[in-house]
Amino acid sequence: MSIINTSQVEVTTFFLVGMPGLEYAHIWISIPICSVYVVALLGNCTILFVIKTEPSLHEPMYYFLSMLALSDLGLSLSSLPTMLRIFLFNAPGISANACFAQEFFIHGFMLLESSVLLIMSFDHFLAIHNPLRYSSILTTVRVAKIGIGLSFRSILLVLPFPFTLRRLQYCQKSQLSHSYCLHQDVMKLACSDNKIDVIYGFFVALCGMVDFMFISVSYFLILKTVVGIASQKEQLRALNTCVSHICAVLIFYLPVINLSIIHRFARHVSPLFKVLMANVLLLVPPLMNPIVYCVKTRQIRVRIVAKLCQK
Repeated sequence: MSIINTSQVEVTTFFLVGMPGLEYAHIWISIPICSVYVVALLGNCTILFVIKTEPSLHEPMYYFLSMLALSDLGLSLSSLPTMLRIFLFNAPGISANACFAQEFFIHGFMLLESSVLLIMSFDHFLAIHNPLRYSSILTTVRVAKIGIGLSFRSILLVLPFPFTLRRLQYCQKSQLSHSYCLHQDVMKLACSDNKIDVIYGFFVALCGMVDFMFISVSYFLILKTVVGIASQKEQLRALNTCVSHICAVLIFYLPVINLSIIHRFARHVSPLFKVLMANVLLLVPPLMNPIVYCVKTRQIRVRIVAKLCQK
């Protein structure tokens, strides 16, 4: 801490939390957490490797799946350092600059995942609604432009976060309420006016919810298209292609919505439950998405089995 004046002390180190009330068991809790990270990293790297090395998977749907795997890898790697420090080494302290950098990457990859899930819903709608023109509309070049555009959108939206947080003064309070840094968590510790951070943070959160609204609209249009198909067998076949994506949407958005509700309305919920929900937000999607897509997508499952048999 550094002295600002005679009556104010600026906080330069924040303190993250592990599992409140279970500090004595952190070393044991680290075992399942590390296992989740290992499976998530291996699963998403496997998805990327199979899609890259298998020419038959060089199609828009699998390119978008690669983007989802990349965003999941980013989420895992962004939170991994502080999780390991807390649960393995009992070192909850993090410098202010490192905290601002971490929340930039976490929010950036969360927005990227939200954007990828949105574009995947449009991809499913286009494949079902207009299959004959699908390949001509979603060319490789157009998919690449979409990927670059989504990346720039995510970066530009969260780029102000570290700078707006850095201009704030932090005095007395230094205890965060999660195992990693989040924008809304850090700005609450400021002793100076954080109105700009509150407004802009709400705007970024609104962008994520707009993505969810458009995903819902896409599935309304998909259902409308499917109802118009004469054959019941074809209807089920069309809907079955969307199951993996629906699971990915639920896995990602349900923890986000639950955590937002807890922070807004359930102020008297136990700190342990808040930490658990926050950890679920970053641990479960990167873990479950590769599993869901490997189980439900035959093309990927067959290629992975073939690669393993070759080994």
